[in-house]
Amino acid sequence: MQLTFTGTVVGIVFYNQENGYTVLELETQQDGIVTCVGNLPSLSTGEVLTVTGTLVAHKTYGEQLQIETYVVSNPTTKQGIIRYLASGLIKGVGPKTAENIYNKFGDDSINVIEADPSRLATIKGISINKAMEIGNSIAELKKMQEQIMFLQKWGMTTNLALKIYNVYKQSTKAVLSQNPYKLIDDVDGVGFATADKIAVSMGHDLEGEFRLRAAIVYALKDTAEKQGNTYLPLDDLFARCNELVGLDFYNLGQIVQDVLTKLVLEPTIKLFDIDGKQCIALVRYYSLEHAIATKLLKLNREARPLMLDADVLIDTFQKINKFTFHEGQLAAVKSAVVNGVTVITGGPGTGKTTIIKCIGQIFSAAGLRVEFCAPTGRASKRLSQSTGKDAKTIHRLLGYEFSDGKMNFKYNQHNTLHCDVVVVDEVSMVDVAVMHSLLRALEDGSRIVLVGDKDQLPSVGAGNVLADVIKSRCFDVKYLTYVYRQSEDSLIVSNAHLINAGKMPEINNSSRDFFFTQKDDLAEVASTVVQLVATRLPKFTGVEPSQIQVMGALKSGVAGVESLNVQLQSTLNPFVYGKGEIVYGKTIFRQGDRVMQTVNNYELAYVKPLPNGAMEEGQGVFNGDIGFVTKVDKLAGSCDVTFDDGRVACYAYNDLQNLQLAYAITVHKSQGSEFDVVVVPLLNGPPTIINKNLLYTAITRAKKVVVLVGSKRILAMMIHNNYVAARTTLLRKFLQDEKLRFDKFFASTDD
Repeated sequence: MQLTFTGTVVGIVFYNQENGYTVLELETQQDGIVTCVGNLPSLSTGEVLTVTGTLVAHKTYGEQLQIETYVVSNPTTKQGIIRYLASGLIKGVGPKTAENIYNKFGDDSINVIEADPSRLATIKGISINKAMEIGNSIAELKKMQEQIMFLQKWGMTTNLALKIYNVYKQSTKAVLSQNPYKLIDDVDGVGFATADKIAVSMGHDLEGEFRLRAAIVYALKDTAEKQGNTYLPLDDLFARCNELVGLDFYNLGQIVQDVLTKLVLEPTIKLFDIDGKQCIALVRYYSLEHAIATKLLKLNREARPLMLDADVLIDTFQKINKFTFHEGQLAAVKSAVVNGVTVITGGPGTGKTTIIKCIGQIFSAAGLRVEFCAPTGRASKRLSQSTGKDAKTIHRLLGYEFSDGKMNFKYNQHNTLHCDVVVVDEVSMVDVAVMHSLLRALEDGSRIVLVGDKDQLPSVGAGNVLADVIKSRCFDVKYLTYVYRQSEDSLIVSNAHLINAGKMPEINNSSRDFFFTQKDDLAEVASTVVQLVATRLPKFTGVEPSQIQVMGALKSGVAGVESLNVQLQSTLNPFVYGKGEIVYGKTIFRQGDRVMQTVNNYELAYVKPLPNGAMEEGQGVFNGDIGFVTKVDKLAGSCDVTFDDGRVACYAYNDLQNLQLAYAITVHKSQGSEFDVVVVPLLNGPPTIINKNLLYTAITRAKKVVVLVGSKRILAMMIHNNYVAARTTLLRKFLQDEKLRFDKFFASTDD
């Protein structure tokens, strides 16, 4: 329930200048002192505030009002005016000067300063320059508060209003009055619905150019970020736009055509035909996929021949490692030696890691510079352990840097990587933006080896790189089908392949690593998952509860990821008096909690202790990074998170919006990771999500033990549901078209 209080600010307990997180004490006539927390602009003691928000009962700090909106007024009493002027926010005014000002002008002091600050020079000790400085300080403070209150008038929370103000500063009102849809591009977390609500409430034309333009661009961005599509047929785009604006784009006729023409000329979008159907793409994604196709074909065509005896080197590797390759694996290794671009794909237990290790040793023996990389920190760490080489994330390999509000890579087309071969593992989760950045940093004549499982979920980001490269048939693709024999009581690998083939797994619970627990009731599913993680599996496996990963298909529901996180947190890391915790929205972050970063944040600083005692400093935490809350500063509204690779990042209050509890995570968020023990609740849901592809991905994340909890009916339903959301992407077409063009060009040259 929302409550409103009016009173005088008597104390600023804490204020974070970067994000506006504030803890203040408000003295009210009826309710006494009310502690208020929230994101606010600079405030002074003595100011009169009217705040609206929700009371939150904190076990340690008592009741606090979580501020959603506020209105500031000038103080009207002697004590309030002096306190306000002497708060420290007004340059050149201390307690004595504040008292002198009040003694001269009384209750009219602030009005005098705002209207004619030069009158302050009539007070002993205040020069005309100092008087104008005081006037400017108050004017700046008022301008900021006016901008925030202007934003609140259109239904924005203080948190969002402050984020917008921090982008536009004093131009906030002017920018939004002209085109509120700029918020979508300029302010993180603002989508079309929010910008449109503001625009409509401000009286902007429902059929205006700004609104229609924003709908088109947003729909294309949204489908790329949420569905992975890099383009849409025009009919599909208009259908999405119709939902956004509540208008029929076809009936708008010339208005829409004019908007499309301007977007093409900017250029923001690209119009083209595929099989006679008109399509539309953002220029960004169109260009990325075209550049990927061109570079891959160039690398494959121009790879430098290697003067080495691959058979001898492979034989040496097998003898040293006491290992014999199957013919399919031998072919994969030889392909990497011969070709500029090689694709190696296969499921669990098919020897992908061993092949990577062998390829690395062969190239190193030939004196070539080899780099190993993967999309995520966990995947690169696993690659390092299995190959004995230093594997990096793709971002780290490229030397990511954040400056001028943008993320840039040190290595690019102008400053290429100093290597001859790049091996990319878990390539199924690499999107077009990352693949483009990697390829443009490769020297001409170098090689790239792409390794992944084509049957796992595609990348979270836009595109379908691995699938498109394979389907293009432009490169040598090696399919690993031979599964190395597992021990008789081990079923993870064999069951994963059964599921991938659309067959029921063996679930007699006689193995040592694959188990199924029958539960039909969702509440029982949830309680069983909690019991397994808290007690049963730690006793059976020796793995700590904090290292057991729950993976679900759905976020909501009794046994969904969000509910399971709350239940697991209360069981594994309950409230203890004195243990630090901080509330952000509906989530409690407590010291000791397992957490995950949910978006790429290239700005967030970190430190990392090194073995030699030095401290590495850097920027950047990434989507899917998992760690633990190791420190909570309640007063500052911040917490420290130590990630699995040793990086320690301090999360300010606003940064917490991109952090979530990670006792349970979605299967999509697990990509590129491996966990000793995995627990999977089986839930009914949309066939677009509850399918074989998702179940297969979840099971292949487990190294030692996997436990499925649910009903056999849902298990069978998932296994027999082959639905995979088709992504509309251009890479396959570009590869085939470019190869045809290359082949024709070189054929004519030969003639």
